[in-house]
Amino acid sequence: MRYAETGYNLEVDLTRGNIEKVQTDPKLTKLYLGGQGTAAKILWDRVPPEVDPLSPENLLIFSAGILDGTPVPGANRTNVSTISPQNNLYKDSLFGGFFGPELKHAGYDKIVLKGRASNLVYLWINNDKVEIRDASHLQGKGAGETADIIKEELDDLDIQVAAIGLAGENRVAMASIEHSNASSSRGVGVVMGDKRLKAIAVRGTKDLNIAKPAELFEKSLDMFQYIYDHPEYCGDFMAHEDDEEWHVDNFAWGNARERRKGFWNKEREERWKALSESIRYRWNGCYNCPRDCHQALQYPGHHTIFQKCYSKLTYAMAAYEELDFNYKMISRTQQYGLDGYSTPQVLAFAVELYEAGILTDEDLPDFPSDSAGRFFYLLEKIVHRDGFVGDALAEGVYHAARKIGRGAEEYDHNTMKKNEQVPVKLGRVAYHYFLMYATGEKMNITQIEGSFPQIPIPDKEAREKFVQGWDAAPDYFKNLYLEWEPRTQLSVDGAVRVVDWNELMHYVDDSVGTCAFLSSFRGQFGGRPPYHIHNLPVFISQATGMDIDADQLWEIAARNRNLVRAINVRRGMRREDERPPEDHWKKREPEMEQKLLDEYYKFKGWTNDGIPTKGRLDELDLDYVSQELIDRGIITGNEEYLSQSSSTEETA
Repeated sequence: MRYAETGYNLEVDLTRGNIEKVQTDPKLTKLYLGGQGTAAKILWDRVPPEVDPLSPENLLIFSAGILDGTPVPGANRTNVSTISPQNNLYKDSLFGGFFGPELKHAGYDKIVLKGRASNLVYLWINNDKVEIRDASHLQGKGAGETADIIKEELDDLDIQVAAIGLAGENRVAMASIEHSNASSSRGVGVVMGDKRLKAIAVRGTKDLNIAKPAELFEKSLDMFQYIYDHPEYCGDFMAHEDDEEWHVDNFAWGNARERRKGFWNKEREERWKALSESIRYRWNGCYNCPRDCHQALQYPGHHTIFQKCYSKLTYAMAAYEELDFNYKMISRTQQYGLDGYSTPQVLAFAVELYEAGILTDEDLPDFPSDSAGRFFYLLEKIVHRDGFVGDALAEGVYHAARKIGRGAEEYDHNTMKKNEQVPVKLGRVAYHYFLMYATGEKMNITQIEGSFPQIPIPDKEAREKFVQGWDAAPDYFKNLYLEWEPRTQLSVDGAVRVVDWNELMHYVDDSVGTCAFLSSFRGQFGGRPPYHIHNLPVFISQATGMDIDADQLWEIAARNRNLVRAINVRRGMRREDERPPEDHWKKREPEMEQKLLDEYYKFKGWTNDGIPTKGRLDELDLDYVSQELIDRGIITGNEEYLSQSSSTEETA
């Protein structure tokens, strides 16, 4: 009997219209757990580097975490994995809400999609009954509107729907997949649109088997109470804050160009607070979580939106506008199905090109003179791929700059590995942040940072108090943080190990299904995240029946990390691609940055070009990966490698 997981994937060939329920190998669960881990294994096996991301042979995989649908609070994440058309590399995106647990209760751990439908369709999963249905009546409909129509059509309001809007249908690079109060961003919607799949609707009423149900339920009740009682340590605390000084002062405005110190004041705070309160329906959360990190809002005359954290400001700051503008924009972009982080930067990039004379009135006829009007104008151009400029901008900043030419490339200064990044432009390069930006393969810094605090607490006594209750941290990081003084750099070794810890905890969450705001991202704020490397193994063991300790979980995360790296290396990624933009920090240290890469690669067991060595891959039971890299001439198999410890304390 399989515990916590269903033991079945749903394989759907959209070209042939074929649907299969496929039993999975339990050995893969022991090696990779679930979620992103097993999805990466499928992509390695079935999507070789010769496959173009926008070909029917590319896969789009929806994966529930191994703990989704169990009593474990906050385990509700769905991972979407594919090969990205933006950079031809692996891309994974996460969304919360209710979809992943519903999929598990329908009897599936994954939906593996291949092929391309001849016409627009949607997938309807109702336990063992699965259909590919015509979606011609949904063409051009908003993502949220699509979900409402499907629920009404199937006469069940409990159905969970993940859908694309017009942006996905038109293969816009920034297209998202929208679900309830969450979305899968970073451009995976473009692949769903290319497959002519408008939506996936799921209804599940089956039970999940739990290895030790009584013990897990008792432990989960205690954790539920802890999460409820401690908003200062759990969930997205920034969602409830009305004081936005930190965001508006430290994040960049416009085309990631400048920081506006002094913009924030008490009058603006009170005005923005009053606006949000006047249009808010309610606060809500995700499946089996007591935190309410999302607010449902409806600006008069606009669609209902769901908003959390910094997305309140992305469009407003890009356009130099006020909060009401942001809410109006989100009302459109959530229906169109557009990523709320990358899309504002594409719009600001286009405005800057116009102001620089690179785009002209001939390119943008009847272009408005006001900033808000320009953003709405450009939004329609992009979503409909209207004209040369709209078509170019729909490819994202990197590709648009090169399509437009005329010097537009100089204005592409906030992309890494061809993806738009969170617009944070700071003064001095921080060693660990350089490494996270440069080497991360999650395509967004928020999917990499989080276990180790961003800066040290200035007061030494307060820092000591912080460390005393920091149960999530291995001892190495407690000592490192205690010794870290304000306005100083971490040592090279410290920076390397911090990055390793930060990223591996995200790989844990992405295979388990736990929300990063309860684990990998939240530790940097307060240092008391409910889930961490020391207690997650207990939840996993009680749910699955596997006997996993912290060291084994660490090794699984390292295995998944190296497998993702190998996918990208096989598709051509090398050291030369791991370069943050030149102006990402005002003060750079080029020689030190190269040293940091050298030491990080060495610590990871990779070559000086960032390629995992045979020794490291074989140590992680990825010998099938090392053999293919040898067969393709990517490595020789004789590269130097010093064996790593599998202990969290010794490794960290």
